[in-house]
Amino acid sequence: MHSPHPLPAHEPHLLFHAEALATCRALEAGPLLDLVYLDPPFNVGAAFTARTRMGEARGKRTSASGPVAYEDAWGGLDGFLAMLEATLRAIRERMSPRATLWLHLDHRTVHYAKVRADAVFGSGAFRGEVIWLPGNGARGKKGPSITHQTLLVYTRDPRPSGDFVWNADDPLLREPYAETSQRMHFRHRDEDGRLYRERVINGKTYRYYADEGRRLGSVWADAPAMVANTPLREEATGYPTQKPEKLLERIVRASSHEGDVVADLMCGSGTTLVVAAKLGRRFVGGDASPLAIETTRRRLDRNGIAYRMQDIAPAS
Repeated sequence: MHSPHPLPAHEPHLLFHAEALATCRALEAGPLLDLVYLDPPFNVGAAFTARTRMGEARGKRTSASGPVAYEDAWGGLDGFLAMLEATLRAIRERMSPRATLWLHLDHRTVHYAKVRADAVFGSGAFRGEVIWLPGNGARGKKGPSITHQTLLVYTRDPRPSGDFVWNADDPLLREPYAETSQRMHFRHRDEDGRLYRERVINGKTYRYYADEGRRLGSVWADAPAMVANTPLREEATGYPTQKPEKLLERIVRASSHEGDVVADLMCGSGTTLVVAAKLGRRFVGGDASPLAIETTRRRLDRNGIAYRMQDIAPAS
């Protein structure tokens, strides 16, 4: 069962140069969203810049930085959380009944954000979290170095037993069994020569195949950020905080079907949009940053992905 209001097959993807709230308002007569990935600023309290040519630095603004991509300063934690809660409320109204939201944050705000997200979606709509390890390494400071980011997963349906899309058997949601486990447990072969093991649980026999691997847990360490941020890599754009395509591919494949509508309303360099289009989904993208939109359009054009552009002036 898919969204009741998908984008028609002939309708191009949608890209808005607008803040997330304005994009949601523009979608009031448009498609419902089947999957939303939201990667807001992390309330670092600084401007972030892009690398647009050799010799420029990306990340927090310095004397060697390229152009400013976005300002990550909200007048403190309360200002950031107010922005986030308003955005989540607007997004929830545009989500289809079986839709999922993936909210990507780091240690600075994720615990506060979960409280606000519980208030917006209902605590029963919280489906879990994923710990993503970008692989950037530890930094020298007192106390444990923080080397992970967190993705909170919510559904439109607030009931703990509510239905939502979760493609648990997708190959990208599986990982190989440990070599020791394969030697110890997978000792039987079926008529096709595939190794398997069987377990009896509550009187029912379950069969597990070695070549299918086990279901992936909640710690993802196999999608390093460097793939997206190294200039020699094809997917690198120089945009700060760009996420790797593999991370978004896993999310899109986990929480949507072909033909569904995937949204990223703070799309940055456009990773979600490119991945969604390649996987046969329709996308709705948006960002308030002119540089983000310029980067995203260049990337979509390079990949031959057609879309309709709409520029919404900020409210006065």
